[in-house]
Amino acid sequence: MDTFPPLLLCLFVLAAVVSARRGLAGEFRRLASEPDIDHNFRGTKWAVLLAGSRGFFDYRHQADVCHAYQLLRKGGLKEENIIVFMYDDIAFNKKNPRPGVIINKPDGGDVYKGVPKDYTGEDVNANNFLAVLLGNKSALTGGSGKVLDSGPDDHIFIFYTDHGGPGLLGMPAGPFLFADDLNEILRRKHASGTYKRLVFYIEACQSGTMFEGFPLENMNIYATTAANPKEPSFATYCPGQDIGPPPEYSVCLSNVYSAAWMEDSDIHNLRTETLHEQYKVVKARTRDGIRPHVGSHTTQYGDRDLSSDALFQYLGTNPANDNFTFVDDNSLRSSSKPINQRDTVLIYFWDKFHKAPEGSAEKNTAQKQLLDVMSHRMHIDNSVQLIGKLLFGIEKSPEILNNVRPAGSVLVDDWGCMKTMVRTFETHCGSLSRYGMKHMRSFANICNAGIKNEQMAEVSAQACVSIPTNPWSSLQRGFSA
Repeated sequence: MDTFPPLLLCLFVLAAVVSARRGLAGEFRRLASEPDIDHNFRGTKWAVLLAGSRGFFDYRHQADVCHAYQLLRKGGLKEENIIVFMYDDIAFNKKNPRPGVIINKPDGGDVYKGVPKDYTGEDVNANNFLAVLLGNKSALTGGSGKVLDSGPDDHIFIFYTDHGGPGLLGMPAGPFLFADDLNEILRRKHASGTYKRLVFYIEACQSGTMFEGFPLENMNIYATTAANPKEPSFATYCPGQDIGPPPEYSVCLSNVYSAAWMEDSDIHNLRTETLHEQYKVVKARTRDGIRPHVGSHTTQYGDRDLSSDALFQYLGTNPANDNFTFVDDNSLRSSSKPINQRDTVLIYFWDKFHKAPEGSAEKNTAQKQLLDVMSHRMHIDNSVQLIGKLLFGIEKSPEILNNVRPAGSVLVDDWGCMKTMVRTFETHCGSLSRYGMKHMRSFANICNAGIKNEQMAEVSAQACVSIPTNPWSSLQRGFSA
């Protein structure tokens, strides 16, 4: 009996040691299963944010970029490591109901305050954007001179938001940004050894064509796009939607994909949420989160292994959310009526027309601008269709112009040919504008069919005997004042 208490004590100690070891093993398993945290992160976080539009009716693109900037700064990225491209004609625009303020959602606060003006106005162009990505200061034309001066251990996040089309993205100044040029710069950036990992988010119609068929897998690049290669992307918080802007606004405040990733980042713990988990949330919201089978398909490209990285490695982290547990459920919802990005200008002028007093000059002006935009759209559509008929015949033309190559194929065999065809069309038929970007697949297919530029010039001259006034230049001047 005298020996029992010591034996019992030994059993208790042994049980405690086993329990502790199990607890430590469980803790090690938990840490191993979680994404990397600060002590595993090396290097510097960099970001490039670009809004590719100008004009008050495209308010949402600059609002998206401003929101992204605030999110990154809150996450701990230094201002010197964030490079911002935006035309900067929104905040103090005479049409802005809140001068000096930009909002990105109906109940949101000001996201404009403190945003740096690295590249504004005419300095927001494809040449400067590509020079910044490559870190090539000598190729810049204007701007602050900030570039991605990154090193081999650094992580880079790039966010682009604007109108797009098959194989290209819009820019407020200068020519479009074409997929082959972007991917060549990414290839050169990788070859220079000046980053460890790079993540690219693109908000634009047909944005999947910017990476479809390009070999990103071996370049430590992971990308997601708002839409697949065949479809438009959608705007949100628009007039007439069930979750619309404040009544004094006639513009859409954001885009569905952009709102999805940023509003998700605003509330989740970015130390534990991965890129893949965010991709699933964004994909659900951009498609079924609007209305089943109506929205766009968020698509991913490049090195899928990177998608297991924690978001904080690229976006930083909001300390207020560090105790938040990620739940694979999208509680954030967009409006139930999706607005095709290309139709937002019509929504803008219709809302202005609808709100203006009967018989007022404002109502007449809004009506004229709405009709001008619709006339320009019809001219572009009819011109492309007629050129196709002149080249391929009435029966074969629709099939050739609208042909979609198999998944994994690049849009066009000869990118130089497609760029030449666009210039030839615009010479004879006027500017494609934002809306006309939707027809880039037709120009690609004209090249893929072996049509020469001389033939294109001849039929374009026949198709476009008269050209209506392009409303876009005057609209942009009016709204940029």
